[in-house]
Amino acid sequence: MSMNRLPVRALLPLTLGLSVILACGDSYPPQSDEGLDLVVVFDTSGSMDDAVLDAAGGRSPKHVIGARALASVVARVEEYARPGSSHPRQVRSGLVVFRSGGAAEAVPFGPFDAAALRSWLHAGVTPRGSTPLGRSLEMAAQQVLASPLSRNHILVITDGMNTTGPDPKAVIPQIQSRAEALATAIGVHFIAFDIAAALFDELRQHDVTVVAAADEIQLSDQLSFIMEQKILLESEEPAQPDSFHTQ
Repeated sequence: MSMNRLPVRALLPLTLGLSVILACGDSYPPQSDEGLDLVVVFDTSGSMDDAVLDAAGGRSPKHVIGARALASVVARVEEYARPGSSHPRQVRSGLVVFRSGGAAEAVPFGPFDAAALRSWLHAGVTPRGSTPLGRSLEMAAQQVLASPLSRNHILVITDGMNTTGPDPKAVIPQIQSRAEALATAIGVHFIAFDIAAALFDELRQHDVTVVAAADEIQLSDQLSFIMEQKILLESEEPAQPDSFHTQ
């Protein structure tokens, strides 16, 4: 469940100091093949059943809004992976959720499968339980570091602080430490959904970007920016000062 949640009224300016440089031990293969790895960590804790403003001006549960936003991510990756574009076409993806105080694969990591992702999103989820962000990051990092593809990203959508298992601020340095032998970059993208992004400030000390979204429109805007400017194009933008407004 969410802890220390604060109401969000305004979109946090896009704060872009993103890449976490990771290396891994000898148990991982060299990451040299051109292509894209993307693992989404989607918060399924009990607080995701709370409602926020939706795009129609009403209120909908956060997990419903989040699923709609992820459907747009699936569509964009599907377009990107379609033959005929100038970008590398190899894409591997996975979806990690929370389950019984730990992490679970909702869609197993492997070659991008839009149908499997859409099937999970269509089936929906009943939010329950705690927020094991650290364990979910461990699973996501294990997956992308084991892939031979050269570009690796983890996208986290959460409405709460870690409440079970290791804290992300401890997990990230551990991943960095055991990954020293592999010269690869992992972009870690945190979207704080209906929670104060400032509560994740310690993650920024490890070069993780944290941005905020208060409602469906802001979540869509943040996801579009991250997909187009960081995950698919990997352009770099100068970091901007944070600002955050509460009610």
